[in-house]
Amino acid sequence: MLGASSLAQAGQASFVMDVQSGQVLEASNQDELNYPASLTKMMTLYLAFQALHEGHLTWDQKLTMSENAESKEPFKLAVGAGRKVTLREAVEAIVVLSANDAAVAIAEQLGGSEEVFAKAMTDKAHQLGMKDTVFKNPSGLPDPEQVTTARDMATLGVSLMRDYPEEFKLFSMRGFQFRGMKLRGHNNLMYRYDGVDGIKTGYTDASGYNVVTSALKDGRRVVGVVMGEKTASIRDDKMAALLDSYLASPSATTATAASQPGATMTDTQPTK
Repeated sequence: MLGASSLAQAGQASFVMDVQSGQVLEASNQDELNYPASLTKMMTLYLAFQALHEGHLTWDQKLTMSENAESKEPFKLAVGAGRKVTLREAVEAIVVLSANDAAVAIAEQLGGSEEVFAKAMTDKAHQLGMKDTVFKNPSGLPDPEQVTTARDMATLGVSLMRDYPEEFKLFSMRGFQFRGMKLRGHNNLMYRYDGVDGIKTGYTDASGYNVVTSALKDGRRVVGVVMGEKTASIRDDKMAALLDSYLASPSATTATAASQPGATMTDTQPTK
């Protein structure tokens, strides 16, 4: 696996598919290995939703933040090692803030360790048809062996909405309240593009700026992936342009970044 992962790079890639028909609408370097960054957390949440449906977790279940979880910078709930959060708090923190400590807390609850959980993530990825993906941790923090492709990330996005449609609605959250604090997210496409209802951004130095986006307009739903861009704004503009190409009414699409009411958090630190 080291040989394969050494080929991964922050190469530009894109992929768009029609969710209902499965038709590939756009594809560029879609099978080239890239680093997922926080797109990884989509699989962490997939396994959390699976555990909910199988009765292994409940929304009110308390998860303990280990010292390992607490150490995961930069984005986290930061409640302190030994403190507890509910599964619902952890999931919302991952969706909105891309909280690394919350992802690790879920992984340690379900797998006992990040390593064991990451193997389950990889196994599930392959079951879903993500043949080129290997996960090594639940957060997306840098690991040279943690690799994916734009096609595989689209497969994961579609799998989430197909297998867990009610839980998938959480990806449309633009903010949430956590113990008296009002927190807003940083998926700016949610603010600037009519019809976008999720799902996840990601960035590390090695991955570049990534996003998986779900959008619905005039009855057509697409999932798009953009990976390896140099800035968040370039990434978002590219995704908006792809959506314009395949969703109806392109004349009523994107607002300018300057006018959007989006999040106050920056999009320049790993991993989110």
